[in-house]
Amino acid sequence: MDDRQLNEELYDCLFAIRTQVQGELKELARDAGLTDTQADALWRLSRGREMTARRLAELLQCDASTATAMIDRLEGRGLVRRVPHPTDRRAKVIQLTPEGCALRDRVIQHTTEHSPFAHLDRESRQRLHALLREVIDGARPTGEATGVKGTEKKERR
Repeated sequence: MDDRQLNEELYDCLFAIRTQVQGELKELARDAGLTDTQADALWRLSRGREMTARRLAELLQCDASTATAMIDRLEGRGLVRRVPHPTDRRAKVIQLTPEGCALRDRVIQHTTEHSPFAHLDRESRQRLHALLREVIDGARPTGEATGVKGTEKKERR
């Protein structure tokens, strides 16, 4: 298999995994009365430090106003709350409420039980994780991918 074919196969694998995972999460989100994006937001909020609406928008790759509207809906459902930022008086931090944490726990349990990686042993999952981290951490900044370089200059003209 040459490099081009190998890269195509890798993309095929990634698309297949994405389709499987999205299907599983879409069903779970629908059962919880959430949109896919709301479920994605809850997942990201549950994966570490609290964050601002701006940071959540960056992670979801959407406008800050879109993230704010979504946070409003999640807050209305009692899944998140806004609290003062510890160091920036102008900002608010988005936190999961106890109800949001319970839903997060359901999502984690579901993803664990339906993981496409479950049939791999722990060592294989660790190797795959390390390889995927290497790919993600070594990704090119936007606009520098092959065939896209220089696009930014053209857009400014």
